[in-house]
Amino acid sequence: MSQVVTLKNIWKSYLMGTVKLTVLKGVSLEITRGEMVAIVGKSGSGKSTLMNILGCLDVPDSGEYILDGRDVAKLSDDQLAEVRNRKIGFVFQNFNLLPRMSALENVEVPLLYAGYHQAQERAFHALEKVGLADRVKHEPGQLSGGQRQRVAIARALVTSPEMILADEPTGNLDTRTGIEVMEFFKMLNKEGATIIVVTHDTETAEYCSRIIKIEDGAVAL
Repeated sequence: MSQVVTLKNIWKSYLMGTVKLTVLKGVSLEITRGEMVAIVGKSGSGKSTLMNILGCLDVPDSGEYILDGRDVAKLSDDQLAEVRNRKIGFVFQNFNLLPRMSALENVEVPLLYAGYHQAQERAFHALEKVGLADRVKHEPGQLSGGQRQRVAIARALVTSPEMILADEPTGNLDTRTGIEVMEFFKMLNKEGATIIVVTHDTETAEYCSRIIKIEDGAVAL
């Protein structure tokens, strides 16, 4: 199986006033196409910064980030935006749905940004896949937490991305609904989706086939 993600010696620092804070310290890892991987770490471990780099929301100070054969660490902001729209599906703890738009319209958003044709039809099929074909006209406020997260998953799936990046996907859900969401991710993974779950929760991480632990800005051995 080919690698969808390869990180080589990734370093990242931030200036906090006059103090330089090094958050990632030479992180190297590989994720194979079709894997379901958890990235686990405590608050302050560097996992959020690592997630932002994996999601092309930030760039490293040095090192290589190869995504689907392309070194995205060296891309311009516009090129990074294109990669985010076409190669990565995001699922967030807070769902990040637009409150005055229907489920269907929310799922359409990345398709419209990326210039896909037949956006409405694709969005409907994505909602159908997550079991919400009967909720397409509902706004987020008319849906349960679990349904909102499934809309978010449909939105992540709709562009057929190289990977789905889920940031604390069960963080705002009750235990039973969180289990349902993780079982759904497992089903998507069995169908071939590459899924990276970023979490501090060990029970959530155990749904994944591999766990990568981040401690003090480095991969724990």
